[in-house]
Amino acid sequence: MPAVSLALLWHQHQPYYPDDVSGETLMPWVRLHGTKDYYGMALHLKEVPEFRCTVNLVPSLLVQIERYVNGGSDRHLDVSRMPADGLAETEARYLLDHFFMANVENMIRPFPRYRELLLKRGVGIDPVESALPRFTERDIRDLQVWSNLTWFHPLAFHEDDELSAFREKGKNWTEKEKLWLLDKQRKILGRVIPLHRELAETGQIELTTTPFYHPILPLLWDKRSAREAMPGCELPKHLESYAEDARTQIRRAVAYHEELFGAPPVGLWPSEGSVSQAIVGAIAEANIKWIATDEEILSHSTDGWVSRDGHGHMRHPEMLFRPWRVADGDKSLSIVFRDHALSDLIGFHYQRSDPNHAANDMLDRLEGIGRAVQPASGGRPALVPVILDGENCWEYYPDGGVQFLRSLYRGAVQRPHIRPVRVRDFLDEHPPTDRIGRLFAGSWIAHDFAIWIGHQEDRAAWDLLHETREFLKKREATGKVPAKALEPAWEELFIAEGSDWFWWYGDDHNSALDALFDQLFRKHLENVYALLDAPVPPVLRQPISRTEHRVIHSQPTGLSHVKVDGRHSYFEWINAGRYEAGSERGTMTKVTEGLLRAVWMGFDSRRLYLRIDTAGGAAEALHAVDELRIEFLQPDGIELRVTGIPDGTPQARLWRGGREVPSAEVSAAVGTIVEASVSLADLGVEPEDPIRLHVEALANGHSLDRAPSEGMIELVVPSPDFETIMWQV
Repeated sequence: MPAVSLALLWHQHQPYYPDDVSGETLMPWVRLHGTKDYYGMALHLKEVPEFRCTVNLVPSLLVQIERYVNGGSDRHLDVSRMPADGLAETEARYLLDHFFMANVENMIRPFPRYRELLLKRGVGIDPVESALPRFTERDIRDLQVWSNLTWFHPLAFHEDDELSAFREKGKNWTEKEKLWLLDKQRKILGRVIPLHRELAETGQIELTTTPFYHPILPLLWDKRSAREAMPGCELPKHLESYAEDARTQIRRAVAYHEELFGAPPVGLWPSEGSVSQAIVGAIAEANIKWIATDEEILSHSTDGWVSRDGHGHMRHPEMLFRPWRVADGDKSLSIVFRDHALSDLIGFHYQRSDPNHAANDMLDRLEGIGRAVQPASGGRPALVPVILDGENCWEYYPDGGVQFLRSLYRGAVQRPHIRPVRVRDFLDEHPPTDRIGRLFAGSWIAHDFAIWIGHQEDRAAWDLLHETREFLKKREATGKVPAKALEPAWEELFIAEGSDWFWWYGDDHNSALDALFDQLFRKHLENVYALLDAPVPPVLRQPISRTEHRVIHSQPTGLSHVKVDGRHSYFEWINAGRYEAGSERGTMTKVTEGLLRAVWMGFDSRRLYLRIDTAGGAAEALHAVDELRIEFLQPDGIELRVTGIPDGTPQARLWRGGREVPSAEVSAAVGTIVEASVSLADLGVEPEDPIRLHVEALANGHSLDRAPSEGMIELVVPSPDFETIMWQV
């Protein structure tokens, strides 16, 4: 009996976290997974050089790894580097809120000092302001160390005695020792790409790629393809094709892969295993020879002939465990389909089992597949693709998956009826003889695109992407935009096409960082406008995600009686609502304090009043500001503009639909504070109507600061009995 061919493919990917325009990176996951999973998984392969497999490295992940190697940072790393005795309160609060981001059972509790710090923090029990006084300088430094140290792969300690001794110390590290560890982290990241290249050059692994920023190719090509798996599903308003973007993402991925690894990729893992008949030709044009996706795509491409019954048993298994061919005219690709039951065992189930038993169970199942398909296979060996994320499951294994992978790799090369293979080698030896007439449009999750287009939030994001893309195309068509601005603007758009942003919209997936993913998606679209020196549409300042409404300011508690003179008066604003800069996101999005420190909002029976506080006197603090702009999202299209601040002659003007309203009842004054008013009649609002606004400081057409930095101030016009109601409350 021919040996069953195990085609294991590890998909290594993270969202593109950097904001290339501001230079900020707010999330540390590439760095942390780099020292843990991307490095450790490569070390596992070096332990068993006879083992063959495929590793998919997404280009946007590789770009971020190189960024760290070349000195890049992120917010978590910045706070890690700060001397423990010199942390400002904002950084200390950030540390206590974000430095326990690890699997508690497997990455915190096994280490007594880290567990002690977790208990001292009281996560989920005490607010950060209550916990902070309990932490000493020594606690802070140890937490800085442990939040990085726990993300080193176990094999890194096996090969590095110094690192092992460092962890053995356990606590009371010095600043010098902490910085040593962070430097060690960077050096390990520097080994990730060379190590994979070495493994590829020896022939042990095949390296494959994914479209550059991990977009859902079928949806870029035609959003209507979502209806193949979900007939009648609601679609975004704009349905134009971005076929050229899809081609660009593929071509650039192939070119960058060749640049890093010295040879172009032969195989490609479409982002999220997403395929359709329409994209076959574009992939083949890039000289890709094979792709992979989920078994359910094969099932629907064969009208259920290859499928599982109600008990999970495969009908015609010999047809699943072989390569197929799919063509678009004279262009064709080989395609393999993963066994998602085996893949999910590794990803979700084996972590609760004895690792040796789990590995043997997997190997036994592989041999069972070989025996089952042999009679109907015509003598060809069974090809069993096992494909899953290569980084996300290991924190759920008690030892980081070390013993399971060691047992699996060693057992696979020792069993005579199992042959670990690179996909390209199997296809060279056994080219596909079966052809799919039409490839079903779907992904590796439920054979559809529901996660990325099935919710109103997804569709809103697609429409914002489209509107930004149309703006960019129109600017490009003028021929007046220099390449140094046009190229990064397109780059920002390509980043926004990535699947990861849509993954977090809707109710499919949730995390504590949903709002930040939402912010990053919109920031990339905002950057397109900023790079082309154009105003950012107000809608991009408004969060798309509605799964959790964050209250970022207080509401008025009574009517205000304000004399607009720029002078501070406690009693004039005692009943006003208040927004304090930074409160919408804490220190995650705004490290340094900006010009605009607070905004106060009040009403009388006829007017809306606004007060803006700055650091020190407003007239001095805003000396370089050409214009303060109060922009209303609701009622839409209205702006209250305050100019003349540097000259000491502030003037307020109301604009509606891009035109000044000369008769509007508005006023403004700048002194120790900024005060402004606008009549409710000029706003066109009635009692109990909503008002949504933000304040922006501009100089030479560029935004210096915004309040709120994200989202909007949301108010309701008082009803005639407003004060009576508030008094009773």
